[in-house]
Amino acid sequence: DTLWDLAIAEVEKRENPDDNGKRVEVWEKSILFMGNKNGVTLNTVRFCAFRTEENPKPTLALEYTFGRRARRQNTPKDIAHFWELGGGTSLLELIRIPITSNNIRSFAVVLVLDLSKPNELWTTMEKLLQVTRNHINKILTKLEKTNPEVATEIKQRMWNNLQRDHPDYELVDPFPIPLVIIGSKYDIFHEFDSEMRKIISKTLRFVSHFYGASLVFTSKSEALLLKARGLINHLAFGYDKSKSVSVDHSKPLFIPAGLDSLSQIGPPPASDSDIGKMRANTPLELWKKVFEKTFPPKSFCDLQDTKDPAQDLKYAEYEVDVMRAQKNQ
Repeated sequence: DTLWDLAIAEVEKRENPDDNGKRVEVWEKSILFMGNKNGVTLNTVRFCAFRTEENPKPTLALEYTFGRRARRQNTPKDIAHFWELGGGTSLLELIRIPITSNNIRSFAVVLVLDLSKPNELWTTMEKLLQVTRNHINKILTKLEKTNPEVATEIKQRMWNNLQRDHPDYELVDPFPIPLVIIGSKYDIFHEFDSEMRKIISKTLRFVSHFYGASLVFTSKSEALLLKARGLINHLAFGYDKSKSVSVDHSKPLFIPAGLDSLSQIGPPPASDSDIGKMRANTPLELWKKVFEKTFPPKSFCDLQDTKDPAQDLKYAEYEVDVMRAQKNQ
């Protein structure tokens, strides 16, 4: 069979009813993983999705893999597409490749932040979420003209994790598509001074709650990886989301979207006099200033990846390299 024959057969299988006369719907979701440079690897994705045990390899540019799961026997398998952006904040323009108007309804984002590098944390988080949100907003603006029903559905779904009677309903600004924030390398973070851990934990709780995201701290520990895997499987295959909550900053945080509140999080960890001196137009800006007072940020240039993967000998391909040299010449 040709590729087209197989594609036609697959579509017919999806559209034709099963033995009970019901149409079998295939669940198809996409997830983009992004985060600190060298902090995210597709190994994390593979472990969470497939429980593989291979050695982690750094992600090169934008990588893709997929997973399939069967809900029951003799039915088409659900599909999850996993994308991962390598290079931290240096390859932001690649975000527009996986997230398109065709799959925006079934897309989610997982932001992996390296807890062992607090001086990079806010800059990385802010830049990645900002660029992703801007791209999604452009897609939604186009959809409002071409397919307003879908645009409305996505905007309404942003608020699904927060009940209308939640005290913070008017105070948050949910991310336009489902978002999970993973704090990695908890084993190193756990060795930090207690006050430092408290500031980082409270700040990430506020950011996650403000964006309507789930928050989980993880490391190589099997128990912590299971919790992260549960959230990813919820996004990828619709598995039930855990309702357990852990907000104690002396332990790994685990807070599913919508289960935290500003009253529980409390004010930014700074004295009233310090907060009074800080000029901030929004609560998010205030938390940023308080956080960066303790952890001065690395400049954006420091976070850029200066190495060109095309010059790395391990990716050498003779025919391609000869043609490229000829083109450059």
